[in-house]
Amino acid sequence: MKILVCTDGSEHSQKALEKAATIAEGCNVEDVAIIHVYDEKVNLSALPWGEGSAPTQRDMEKFREVLKENKNESMKILQEAQKYFEEKNIKTRTILKEGYPADTIVKTSCDEGFDIIVIGSRGRSGLQKVFLGSVSSAVVQESKNCSVLTVK
Repeated sequence: MKILVCTDGSEHSQKALEKAATIAEGCNVEDVAIIHVYDEKVNLSALPWGEGSAPTQRDMEKFREVLKENKNESMKILQEAQKYFEEKNIKTRTILKEGYPADTIVKTSCDEGFDIIVIGSRGRSGLQKVFLGSVSSAVVQESKNCSVLTVK
């Protein structure tokens, strides 16, 4: 069995990690992978220089720094999740991807032949859910070749 467990560092994703560990401990699991997907698409009108204005060199340096910080935060989330599994003597690997989370999770599960996706029912931001829809709901709807366990 191959398990893909999703994390964004939220309380619900911690519950997904716990459930995935329970499954891994009780089954013959050949692969446990932890995935974190970050989205680097930027709303240009939200940037300090605004839409239609040219950014300065300083603006671009700040922008690159923010992107780097976001990626570092993503790697930290994965490391913390992997540490949780290590404490339970469960070998894992991590997957860090950029893109829309639901699409990227489903594509990764298909491309790598996972048997089950374990995902928390909610992520970090309730407000994002209102505007973007639930990542877990989208994963359930879009996953065709893989079972999905949504953890509350």
